[in-house]
Amino acid sequence: MNRKLMESSFGELGIKYNEEMMTKFGLLMDGILDWNTKINVTAITDPDEFVIRHFIDSVLCCGLPEFTGSSSVIDIGTGAGFPGLPLAILFSDKRYLLADSVGKKINIVNEMIEKLGLDNASAVHGRAEDLAREEDKREKYDVCVSRAVSNLSTLSEYCLPFVKVGGSCLAYKGPGLETELKDAQNAIQLLGGKIDRVESVSMNGFDHNIVVIRKVNNTPGKYPRKAGIPTKTPLK
Repeated sequence: MNRKLMESSFGELGIKYNEEMMTKFGLLMDGILDWNTKINVTAITDPDEFVIRHFIDSVLCCGLPEFTGSSSVIDIGTGAGFPGLPLAILFSDKRYLLADSVGKKINIVNEMIEKLGLDNASAVHGRAEDLAREEDKREKYDVCVSRAVSNLSTLSEYCLPFVKVGGSCLAYKGPGLETELKDAQNAIQLLGGKIDRVESVSMNGFDHNIVVIRKVNNTPGKYPRKAGIPTKTPLK
C-alpha cells in the first residue's frame, strides 16, 4: 500500500489517522486483492489506483456536515465494502450497516469486518427494495451513502427510504451530472427528498461529485417498488 499517497490525501482532506488505522487499510487492501484472485470483486488491482479509487474516493464525504453530524450510516450497494469500510475505519464514532444484493460480496465484507475488528460495522445481504421494507431499517439512518452506478432517480428510490426525515443521502457520482440531476428532481421529490447541493472535489487527478439529497418528508409506503422495477423503470 502506498502510504505516502494515503497520508498526503488524508492531510489534504483534514483527516486524522493513527498507526492502527493505517494497518487496517493495509489488511483491507490485501484481503480484497487476495479474494479478487478467486472471484471478481474489483476491476482495480493496481495498488496506487486501489488507494485512490477505493480508499480516498470513499472518504471524500468526511468533511460534509451531514456526515460529521451523523451517528448512523447505511451503505447501499457496498460491493466489496466501499465506501462503508474505509469510513468505519476512520470514523469509529458512527454505526454502519453495509448492504449488497450479491451474497458472495457480503461474505467478503463480513470477513473483512471480523479481520479488522470493526465492532461499529455490520453487513447484510439483500436487495435494497426488500431491506427498505424491514421495520428496523426503514427511515432509521441519519445518512445513506452509495457509490452504486445506478442513475440518480433509481439510486434515490434505493436509498431515501432508509433515511430519517432530517437526514441525508450522499450519492457519489462522476462528472457530467447536469442532465441526471434534472431528470431525477421529480423522482426525488416523490420519495420525500430534495436536492440540496453538489459537492465537487478534485483530487489525485480525478473529479468527484457528491450529490447531497436532504430527506424533507417521509417516503410514501408504496416506495421502493418491487425488486427490479426501479432499475427497469426509473421514476420520472
